[in-house]
Amino acid sequence: MTKPIYETQVDQLKVSVFQSNEEMGNAAAAEASEVIQRAARERGEANIIIATGNSQLSFLTALRQDKNVPWSRVNVFHMDEYIGIDPNHPASFPNFLRQHFLRYVSVKAFYPVSGQVGSVEETCAEYARWLREHPADLCACGYGENGHIAFNDPPFADFKDPVWAKVVRLDETSRRQQVGEGHFKSLSQVPTHAITLTIPALLAAKRVLCIVPEARKAEAVYRALRMPVREDCPGSILRQTPHARLFLDRDSAGSTFAQGG
Repeated sequence: MTKPIYETQVDQLKVSVFQSNEEMGNAAAAEASEVIQRAARERGEANIIIATGNSQLSFLTALRQDKNVPWSRVNVFHMDEYIGIDPNHPASFPNFLRQHFLRYVSVKAFYPVSGQVGSVEETCAEYARWLREHPADLCACGYGENGHIAFNDPPFADFKDPVWAKVVRLDETSRRQQVGEGHFKSLSQVPTHAITLTIPALLAAKRVLCIVPEARKAEAVYRALRMPVREDCPGSILRQTPHARLFLDRDSAGSTFAQGG
């Protein structure tokens, strides 16, 4: 079992810092595996919401390699999708999951958010209905460089959002992050709008694991843990979420936990 180099609690949020991105991903995957196995034993199936993006690769790799997970009894949801994107585009989030996760495991069902929509309102309502019909046992998310969770960017995040899925206009910081990660060649290629699960939908999961590696996330981590809990740093809401745990590596912990090594 991978051990953290430092652990603490910030308000109601347990925080664990690991030596490397790989160790962080292994530890988060081990906890996710336990949650999934327990749900499958107790109810016969497990429902999970998982994030996409380069920061999640160590976690997704470790989780898909876990031989103890009963994948045939797992329903998989994800968090967001660009509106109008080609479903085969490398940056499409369902396509990302297929390439990095679902091609390796045979799950019971995968419920993708579609960016090819005739009516975004109907698409959002349908996805929210699927989620309510399959209450999430696990939500594995991350922070964006601007502190977002899913695509709940600071200008539009709502801790008390009345809906579970909605259309958002993407903050420029989020769009630039997608270019920086190599998903698009230029800012002009990044879609301006997306469908996202809202913060209440994500936090409705019985267990929330937030997985945030890399130095480029250090500022967002600092703001989320050291500044006031506010919607201009959406990730800060996890400090008021007792069923959540934050996984960091040394780089993302940065100066937030200097005594952590």
